[in-house]
Amino acid sequence: MRSLSLLALCSFSCLSFAADVPGSQDLPIVPRMVDAQIVDYRPAVELERIYPLGSIRKISGQLRFDGQVSARGNATSVTYELPPEHSATQAFTAAREALQKQDAQLLFWCQARDCGESSLWANEVFGNAKLYGSDNEQAYLLLRLAAPHDNTLVALYSITRGNRKAYLHVEQFEAAAPLGDLLPTSATLLRELKSTGELDFPKLTDAPDDTWLRLISRGLNLDTTLRTSLSGPNAEAWRQALIGQGVRAARLETGSVEGSGLHIELLR
Repeated sequence: MRSLSLLALCSFSCLSFAADVPGSQDLPIVPRMVDAQIVDYRPAVELERIYPLGSIRKISGQLRFDGQVSARGNATSVTYELPPEHSATQAFTAAREALQKQDAQLLFWCQARDCGESSLWANEVFGNAKLYGSDNEQAYLLLRLAAPHDNTLVALYSITRGNRKAYLHVEQFEAAAPLGDLLPTSATLLRELKSTGELDFPKLTDAPDDTWLRLISRGLNLDTTLRTSLSGPNAEAWRQALIGQGVRAARLETGSVEGSGLHIELLR
């Protein structure tokens, strides 16, 4: 009986290991969801990479999107098939939260039809047909890791296919040259604020910066029902500047959250 039990245990362990694509491994920066299986793995390869910063569409045979990050470097990707008890949304959220705990900066975040056509993300952006599913069941996020790894980008893409199988794709890209300044979209700032309840800008320690002022004000004005509090060394200056950019004064309060830079908190 004991030998049968050991045999059964060995068989289960071997099957669990064999479920992953041979030679594959997790990316250290994103933890694997329990019982997820690696169904596609592409080790580091040097290439020219373009990551969209907007909804994608195809016009006259050419991909179109509002903005992009393009660079040469090494890309590594892992695609997980998720167990039935976990949704693509759950896996996407867990990966995003793990990266944000490492102070990664969100650059572009879209969900459902706001992303464009899933077929284009699957085949044109990631070159992986497994990622083709319902346009309403997709999410994409591009992040930049914090210094000293700020020349590394991470792309997340989750999808649920018509057969209800859910997938999470994780791609890590290490640029060969400095990426320079990269700014998030205003819509991404709003989505982050509504999803996490706060926005942190540790580098915005001085008087309001015109570029960031435009981005933040546009983000806040995409949903005029939201009220927020502003904290930081120059919180009142930012409040007045945002009012000057058309954000209603009644929507902005001065808060008391301590920190080195500007902190925006959603008031429930």
